[in-house]
Amino acid sequence: MIDVEPESAPIDQFEKVVRQPDDRIDLARAALLIAKGRNGSLDVERYISELDFLGTTLRRRMAEDAGVMLRVGALNQFLFQEQGFAPNRQDYYDPRNSFLNDVLDRKLGIPISLSVLYLEVGRRIGLPLRGVSFPGHFLVKCKVDQVVIVLDPFTGGASLSMQDLQKRLREVRGVEVSRAIVASMLVAAEKKEILARMLRNLKAVYVKREEVQAALCVIEWLMVLSPGAVSEIRDRGLLYQQMECFRAALSDLERYLKLQPGAEDADDIHAKVVELRQNTARLN
Repeated sequence: MIDVEPESAPIDQFEKVVRQPDDRIDLARAALLIAKGRNGSLDVERYISELDFLGTTLRRRMAEDAGVMLRVGALNQFLFQEQGFAPNRQDYYDPRNSFLNDVLDRKLGIPISLSVLYLEVGRRIGLPLRGVSFPGHFLVKCKVDQVVIVLDPFTGGASLSMQDLQKRLREVRGVEVSRAIVASMLVAAEKKEILARMLRNLKAVYVKREEVQAALCVIEWLMVLSPGAVSEIRDRGLLYQQMECFRAALSDLERYLKLQPGAEDADDIHAKVVELRQNTARLN
C-alpha cells in the first residue's frame, strides 16, 4: 500500500505561492486558492486549465506578429462579446463576484476580479499587461511603444483617457485633481497588492452582509499575505468584539494600540479596550 501525503490546507498553499518573488507569483492560482478556502472541494487545476484554454483559443486566431493594440482589441472582443464576461451591476456585493472560479463559471464579476481574468488571459496571448490599483476602481494598463494605455475590464476593456481618469478620481474624492496626481496613481500594482485588494473587497462584502465569521477568515488570509498589516489586527479585534469573544478582542486591540499608538482612531480604540477590560473582568 502506498502512503499518499494529505493535501495541505488552501491557506498554507496560498502562503507558499505568495512568498515567492513577485514575478514568480502565480496570480490565478493564488486567487483560486482564496476561493478554495471558502469551498474546499474546488478543483484549482480545472480552472487553471480553463484559463489556459481561453488563452490558447485566442492565441491560435492571431498572427504571430500581431501588434499590442491588435491583441488588446482581440482580447476585448473575445472575453466580453464572444465569451460574454460582464460586470455584475445588479448584485455588486455578491461574494461570488470576488472568487475567480465563480467569475469563470457565471461570467460575472467586479473590477478587481474581471481585471485578474483580463490579466491572466492577456498574459497567455503575450500582452504586457499590469494591474493598476486606482482609487475606487481597479484598472489595467499596457505599454504600446512609448505610450501607456489604461483599460477598464469592468466596461469591456474600454480605453480611458486622462480626462476620464480625472473624472473618476473627482467622483471618488469629491475634488478636482491634476493630471500629475492622476499619473502618479497609475503605478503598476504588484501581484500581492492585487491579491490584497481582492481580499479587502471580500472582507468588506462580508462585513456589509454581517457574515462576521467569513470576514474573520478573510482577515487570516490578509495576514498571511501581509503579516505586518496592523489595521487587520484592529479589524479582527473589532469583529471579535462583535461576536462577544471579549478576550480575543482585547488582545488584538491592545496589540493594535501598542503598534500604532499615534493612530487617528487611537482614542476610539482605547475606549473599546476599557470596555473590553470591564467585560473580561466580569467573566473572571
